[in-house]
Amino acid sequence: MSRARSVMVLGTTSGAGKSWLTTALCRWYARQGLKVAPFKAQNMSNNARVVAGGEIGSAQYFQSLAANAVPDVRMNPLLLKPEADTRSQVVLMGQVDAALSRMEWRGRSASVWPVVARALDELLAENDVVVLEGAGSPAEINLKASDIVNMRSAQHANAQCLLVTDIDRGGAFAHLYGTWAMLPAEEQALIKGFVLNKFRGDAGLLAPGPQMLQDLTGVPTVATLPMWWQHGLPEEDGVFDDRTTAAGAAVHTTIAIVAYPRISNLDEFQPLKNVPGVRVKWVRSPAELAGADWVILPGSKHTSGDLAWLRAQGLDRAVAAHAEQGGRVLGVCGGLQMLGEGLIDPHGIDGNAPGLGLLPLVTVFEAEKTVRHRHANFGQLHGPWAALSGVAVQGYEIHHGQTAQHPAMAVAHPVMADSLAWQNVGGNVLGSYLHGLFEDAGVLQALFGPLLAEKMPGVSAKVPTLDAVFDGLADYIDAHFAPGVLQGLVR
Repeated sequence: MSRARSVMVLGTTSGAGKSWLTTALCRWYARQGLKVAPFKAQNMSNNARVVAGGEIGSAQYFQSLAANAVPDVRMNPLLLKPEADTRSQVVLMGQVDAALSRMEWRGRSASVWPVVARALDELLAENDVVVLEGAGSPAEINLKASDIVNMRSAQHANAQCLLVTDIDRGGAFAHLYGTWAMLPAEEQALIKGFVLNKFRGDAGLLAPGPQMLQDLTGVPTVATLPMWWQHGLPEEDGVFDDRTTAAGAAVHTTIAIVAYPRISNLDEFQPLKNVPGVRVKWVRSPAELAGADWVILPGSKHTSGDLAWLRAQGLDRAVAAHAEQGGRVLGVCGGLQMLGEGLIDPHGIDGNAPGLGLLPLVTVFEAEKTVRHRHANFGQLHGPWAALSGVAVQGYEIHHGQTAQHPAMAVAHPVMADSLAWQNVGGNVLGSYLHGLFEDAGVLQALFGPLLAEKMPGVSAKVPTLDAVFDGLADYIDAHFAPGVLQGLVR
């Protein structure tokens, strides 16, 4: 049986740039006419997408699209979704595994490796190139014996490895040398190139550092990648920054997204950051909420815990005041649950809690998790969200809670079939279980097209497509990697 060639992106730290570089490589190799698949043995993230077989980390979902591949659970066989500082929900091959969720971490790695290795072997057998992504650093010596996502995967696939570092943090050469030096010789042999990411300034000032590093390690520095803030791909680790206004546009709409501790699926808001004139703010205090036109309560991996945090910050009162003044409020999934009257948890899934009371709904957490794609239509909406009336959307659901009208309260207005969305009487508060609304071109056009025509004549309301983003990433690495390096990794 033929076996794919494999390339792996490792990092000196979290946030070094592994995920976006892996995505860029997937598109670059796909454009060479090769059949490509991404792979990450284990991902820890509350950003997840529904694919064939269940759910995987969002990064691998986007990487598969960049590779022109159909996403499936083998691309991220183990997904850890943090529910607290010391507890995660374990998703194995797309499905929640309660027994693994209770298991001690080191024992868990040994149990799941055969499943992970089988998924990798299948992808290697079915493709020309598999692009692997590591996690954190491969040189965490306290975790080395149980680490299946870095060098164990690299050795299993015999991957040609790139080691990327964030030079903007400082100490890049020390990070690269130290990481390489802490690997045993057989693992060092797999490191074929160093990559300096997020560089600002004159690249000529780096000399003689790259050559000195190569003299010490035998590994060349194969790329220096300039800082690029707005490449259009969501940040894998949910980095919150203020560089969230589309370039060259005056602000006409400020959107505040509440960044509670267990925020999930925040990658779905990336398209908002690309709309001309829209500013996205990630907020954690009432003061930061001031001046916002919209407030979004995003998904949560622990709704009751994030509700408690919301109250402790005083954000519950700030959101209520915004709504009372007629400001737009949108709750997505866990955010929808928070907008209701209460959370009821008979199975110990999430916890009981009073809601914010902005929609007359009650959520009951069920033992079974809902994970599915959805195609739906908005019904008739009124008030500030009326532009969505009749708009067809596609998205996905990932939730334990099931939400319904509170029988003793005023009726909410269902605005989507199958209990997927509701609106308040005033029309300014909207809640939906459907993730991915802003990734739908029809939704963006309905919400922002007329506003752009009014506020910014001549400015296109079109947001770059994902394909355009992926091609931009591939063009970027093509321009900045040393000639022949990318081809040489798969020879």
